Amino acid sequence: MAILGIETSCDETAIAVIENSTKKVLCEALFSQIDLHNLYGGVVPELAARDHISRLVPLIKNEFDKNDLSFEILDAVAVSKGPGLRGPLLVGNTIANSIAYALKIPVINVHHMEAHLLMPLLDSNPPSLPFVSLLVSGGHTLIVKVDESGKYTIMGETQDDALGEAFDKTAKLLDLGYPGGPEIEKLAKLSQIDRFKFPRPMINSDCLNLSFSGLKTAVLYAVQKINTLSNEDKIDISNSFQSAAIDCIVSKVLKASIQENISDLVVSGGVAANEYLRASLANVMPSNIKLHFPDLKHCTDNGLMVAHAGLMKMKNSEINYHIEARARWSLEENNDAR
Repeated sequence: MAILGIETSCDETAIAVIENSTKKVLCEALFSQIDLHNLYGGVVPELAARDHISRLVPLIKNEFDKNDLSFEILDAVAVSKGPGLRGPLLVGNTIANSIAYALKIPVINVHHMEAHLLMPLLDSNPPSLPFVSLLVSGGHTLIVKVDESGKYTIMGETQDDALGEAFDKTAKLLDLGYPGGPEIEKLAKLSQIDRFKFPRPMINSDCLNLSFSGLKTAVLYAVQKINTLSNEDKIDISNSFQSAAIDCIVSKVLKASIQENISDLVVSGGVAANEYLRASLANVMPSNIKLHFPDLKHCTDNGLMVAHAGLMKMKNSEINYHIEARARWSLEENNDAR
């Protein structure tokens, strides 16, 4: 038997089916809306929701047909309940509840960031509990102590912009298009100097919280001072911004890992695909702390992480069809919600 996972929290329409006993992936598919939102320089929630409506059911049907799967193998449907964009979340939740109702099976509501956090547990060499998790995406930046699945303590978080959001907004200032993170990273590789020496907000504070709005403002002032940006300017600003932002992250995560005396650090979320972040963490982490990253295609939002999180919550699932989307939802509120 198996679980269908559905992810529509933002601009990816994604599904996956995972077998319960073996955790074998029976099918997986994703449609990205990047081209749709690139025209506007960012995600337009109404357009995202409408696109999910048109694509989700055909995506599920095509994957089941292509892989010769029957809906009768499903024990449950797992779906991202939040946090995320309310309209897109409601699309996924409505369709998940409809499928589950027709099959008389449970719907498992999954916390989107918990799904990211748990993704490396699917690896052949998973992290040992307890571990520290760095969750970095376009909407969230969290440092979390994970005692076990369902028991989370937020040790630090951004006080303003998420790391991915700061990347995207900096890219917009440089007219690099959307999504901005990969473009910033690409240009930064071409620079060898920290020409602008941007500030590292809160890097010397005792707490594990982070802030990126001041860094973003420093980039804005640099852009305004130059007036007309050359390609070399864009390259050097990208490098100086990325260096400053990643320095802040690495400093806090290193402190958290040593403070908790853990042996494993898990890095998840869309920004976990950033090569400079990966290399910087590898350079500073003590040899007794093992780093865990999802493979690149599972750093971004995906259906497999939702199906897997649903599988871990399934033992206490009940048949209760209630369509709900939570745009804001603290990870700690989800503790022991089994």
